[in-house]
Amino acid sequence: MFNDARLTNFIANTLALLAVLAMIASVVIWVAQRPYFTITQLQIEPVQGDDLSYVSAAAVRATIAGQLTGNFFTVDLDRTRDLLETAPWVRHARIRRVWPNTLRVQIEEQQPLALWNENQMINTWGEAFSANQGELPDDSGLPHFYGPDNSERLVVQRYAEVARWFAPLNMHVREISLSPRYAWSVELSDGLRLSLGRDPAADVADPHGRAGAQPFAARIERFVNAWPGLTQRLNGRAVNSADLRYANGFAITLAPVSPTSTK
Repeated sequence: MFNDARLTNFIANTLALLAVLAMIASVVIWVAQRPYFTITQLQIEPVQGDDLSYVSAAAVRATIAGQLTGNFFTVDLDRTRDLLETAPWVRHARIRRVWPNTLRVQIEEQQPLALWNENQMINTWGEAFSANQGELPDDSGLPHFYGPDNSERLVVQRYAEVARWFAPLNMHVREISLSPRYAWSVELSDGLRLSLGRDPAADVADPHGRAGAQPFAARIERFVNAWPGLTQRLNGRAVNSADLRYANGFAITLAPVSPTSTK
């Protein structure tokens, strides 16, 4: 009898506790659904620095317009981040809630290093991305890279090598191309075109190019070392192109001689 009374009291207390918890949960859900917690503000700021160069607050808001679901408590931050990272010029986005109705969005912008193939760009991390090239500054002077899909990092690596070799000659790389057969060609700022041939670095066993870096650099080093003496011997005659694919030297093609008028 005594045990039955204790069991009855226990069941009654448990039911009462569950009822209270249900009421509390209902109140919490009701409060959480109030318009007060609807996301009405986006704070947009750069991850580093004071300003965004390419991403505008209007573009960010347009990207998520009509697609932001939930409120302060229920908004899916991961989905919202993925959505924001589809916006032009956005490389990464970081999002956190700010009480009671705000999302703070920190934007890491794409930093363009070069134009890539026909209508893309490559950033300073060696990643291809799409954005409006018309938004680049008029004086950006970006070089143009060409290459097969998934060769972006290799092209960036080779570009850095070539640029480093020609910097002492006050020449920079205007264009670098990697063919589907992994043959390289380069155009320099003075219009000189270089044919470098196939790159051992593109071997499938070593796609990042470490094994072939020295042979590639050796061809360029040989040309760079010979260039000052060569230009002196040419006495101002322009060189159109140079073929560096030879084992022990290189071949040059001279620019046509401009006709001179005679009296």
